[in-house]
Amino acid sequence: MNFNEKLITLRKTKGLSQDELGAQLQVSRQTISKWELGQSYPDFQRLVVLSDYFGLTLDALVKDVDVQDVRDKNLSDKQISSIYDDIKNAKNILRIFLFLGGCILIFFAVICILGITGVLPA
Repeated sequence: MNFNEKLITLRKTKGLSQDELGAQLQVSRQTISKWELGQSYPDFQRLVVLSDYFGLTLDALVKDVDVQDVRDKNLSDKQISSIYDDIKNAKNILRIFLFLGGCILIFFAVICILGITGVLPA
């Protein structure tokens, strides 16, 4: 049984609506709906709260859940690769700005030193 099917069964066994379960878990009805439709999955903290609420171990709650299916629903490899590329580009831009800032500081430091020592005309 998939996680979403298990959640539906557990909720209905307790006689709860999506609204009522959401209120108990402090999430919206839409969040419960997305979990039950398999459009998204709860984060680890919510899984712990769910397991406590239904009196199950985490293992019993998520057993038979296809981890790859969860990964596929959250972020595709292309999206993950794009995120890493963006981070790499941002780091490179930051390095350039730091280098230029350092050069400017050195330039002004040299001018100040030359001005103090009297090498530069007043």
